Amino acid sequence: MSTSATFICAVFLIIFVAVEQTYATIDFKTLDHLKPSVSNETQAQAVKGLIQRLLPARASQFHVVVDKSIGPPNLDTFEVETTGSNEVTFTGTTGVAAASAFYHYLSTYCHCHVSWSGDQLDVPSQLPVVKPKIQVTSPNRFRYYQNVCTVSYSFVWWDWSRWEREIDWMAMNGINLPLAFNGQEAIWQRVYLQMGLTQQELDQFFGGPAFLAWARMGNLRGWGGPLPQSWHDYQLQLQHKILKRMREFGIIPVLPAFGGFVPGAFTRLYPEAHVTRLGAWGHFNKTYCCSYLLSPLDPLFTNISKTFLSEYIKEFGTDHIYNTDTFNEMSPPSKDPEYLAAASKAVHDGMLGADKDAVWLMQGWLFQNGFWGTTEIKSYVLGVPLGKMIVLDLFAEVRPVYQKANSFFGQPFIWCMLHNFGGNLGMYGAIDSVNKGPEEGRAFPNSSMVGTGLTPEGINQNYVMYDFMNKMGWRNQSVPDLQIWISGYSQSRYGVSSIALTTGWSKLLDKVYNCQDGHADHNHAILVQRPSLIMGQSLWYDWKDVVEAWGNFLNATKEKVSLQNSETFRYDLIDVTRQVLQDCAYCAFYKKLLKHWSDRDAEGVRQEGDNLLQLIDDMDLILSSNEHYLLGKWIKSAQALATNQTEMDLYEYNAKNQITLWGPDGNILDYGNKMWGGLMKSYYKSRWQLFVDSLYNSTVEHRKFNQDAFNNAVFKIESAWTFDKTVYPVVPKGDPVGISQQLFQKYKPIIDKVTEDCRSGHSVRSEDKPSGLSGEDFMTRS
Repeated sequence: MSTSATFICAVFLIIFVAVEQTYATIDFKTLDHLKPSVSNETQAQAVKGLIQRLLPARASQFHVVVDKSIGPPNLDTFEVETTGSNEVTFTGTTGVAAASAFYHYLSTYCHCHVSWSGDQLDVPSQLPVVKPKIQVTSPNRFRYYQNVCTVSYSFVWWDWSRWEREIDWMAMNGINLPLAFNGQEAIWQRVYLQMGLTQQELDQFFGGPAFLAWARMGNLRGWGGPLPQSWHDYQLQLQHKILKRMREFGIIPVLPAFGGFVPGAFTRLYPEAHVTRLGAWGHFNKTYCCSYLLSPLDPLFTNISKTFLSEYIKEFGTDHIYNTDTFNEMSPPSKDPEYLAAASKAVHDGMLGADKDAVWLMQGWLFQNGFWGTTEIKSYVLGVPLGKMIVLDLFAEVRPVYQKANSFFGQPFIWCMLHNFGGNLGMYGAIDSVNKGPEEGRAFPNSSMVGTGLTPEGINQNYVMYDFMNKMGWRNQSVPDLQIWISGYSQSRYGVSSIALTTGWSKLLDKVYNCQDGHADHNHAILVQRPSLIMGQSLWYDWKDVVEAWGNFLNATKEKVSLQNSETFRYDLIDVTRQVLQDCAYCAFYKKLLKHWSDRDAEGVRQEGDNLLQLIDDMDLILSSNEHYLLGKWIKSAQALATNQTEMDLYEYNAKNQITLWGPDGNILDYGNKMWGGLMKSYYKSRWQLFVDSLYNSTVEHRKFNQDAFNNAVFKIESAWTFDKTVYPVVPKGDPVGISQQLFQKYKPIIDKVTEDCRSGHSVRSEDKPSGLSGEDFMTRS
């Protein structure tokens, strides 16, 4: 390596690794059995397979050893050392630790990068030397991954090839505790049919593929279905592969358990059972909402829980940790402490009936609801023996619960970064909070923190935040200088050191990725919301700073010509371009459109409306130049799982409805919105075209704009689109660098003329969100 590269590497190591660390950990003996279930050799072989898949031409230069004796008990440790001429050895206490050693070496020494949005794997021909060896120990017992919604917003259409890559990614990033939820409907089908329910009754219970997360949580029933038998069969096969590979790495998969939600026909079999019809969720009517909850205090509850879990374990084996959430986004029927304690005890007892070593992993999202004061939280979490429940503090980077809940009264918890709602695209981060939060969680008086976690509702966006959070899983202190960190991130992600890129990323990190005013939701962009006269856009930063970063990224392509062919750079350049256009639509065009309408200036309305529509076309153009931003890929991946035309139509409808109407009548409208090539031009533009025409006509005809009439008219367009059979491109078109340069030249003069502080517009903040509303409800309300 050059002298400058060696210096950068050394500085980065000082920031990332504290070689001599002290560990303030809680010794939960009740969790000791949560550990790899396969031999050291099997785990080492799994890591070797990962390296072979990622770097087939160089795999022979890397050696892998799994040896749990190199680190303290229950804390993953890895070592990296040059052990021969152009050879490096990675040693880990588990396969996950060894895979993390490999990726630490790739990213820190070789300046390589692996992400959801592309890889940069230009490994030097002469491998960088690591002498003496480095050793890193995680201060966290667990590094958790997934939200129960991620399986629907992002994973729903994945085949084994995509799952294999994701599991490799998990291992390299140190994740040792992910959800593994596939195949549960197939097991429930067995259980309920054996109990005497009919297939038709189950068809009215299970949600469609894109809505399974909310059917599982009891938020809705039947919407998007019925599930074909081929779906059940495929998911069973897929889950076997997923669990086998996770376990080979030493990953501890979290399996599903019974939360109490039963088919409506359950009362036909058990008319005396204590079954309650729940209230509405997400503006759904009674056809699809108001699920049936079997009381945790009913003796049938533990029997059904035991039956399901026993059948699931019989099919897939177990690693003794299970997830379910009985009161997610729904208030319990009573605040009585005895009831709450008995309810949680019943859930865990149901697990114990099938597995005497069961640990309940519970999402702490329910505690965001105003129902839950400290007394209620204490009663609920202590209904389970201490150390037999792990609470995910799901939204800790914005609204941590462990502080008001006194570290969950001694129950172990995991500090999580939720970050994303609905899988939306839009630059956002609270990096200062993520940087300091885990350290503060461990230092909290009588802390029972046992890990860190990623809990996004959807992935494939804002990768910088997830890369950073994964790094925090291996640190016991905050990063002292984030600007140095982002410089190292940029060099690894693109494989080049660039002043322009570092400047651009520094500005983004300091502004858009450092939200500090408590935003609960980040992407409220007008372009992907149904148009109205009272739209706002979340802006916690000066949008012109992002414009400057855009210019820096484009300047970097002149400074480093190789960037023009970089997969990771092209993705990020499109994202910056998209973000500027998103803000420009609001700041430069929408506000002027409303002013012209208010002034009864018909020609001004037409001109500004045309500008807005052209911007949507331009955004579609840049997004269509990269495969990661294509609507066609989402639809094609859904269709690929079908075995006949009926299934293909069902899956395509599920895929389209989730990202648009989210329900038959726009029940959670636009919550799962995406800025994708093909979607912008075919769906969002059609809505805005109708809005502009309606404003123009109301101006010319000297009448008020009727929002209700517009909503009724635009719904017909929206609904028709979800059933339309247009085939969208799955191959990108055009050069993103060239397109971005053209758009910069086009929009920079327009942006320069906008002197108004765009942040003066409505901004959605966390305090606007009443306690107890879900992310879906919040977006619908706003």
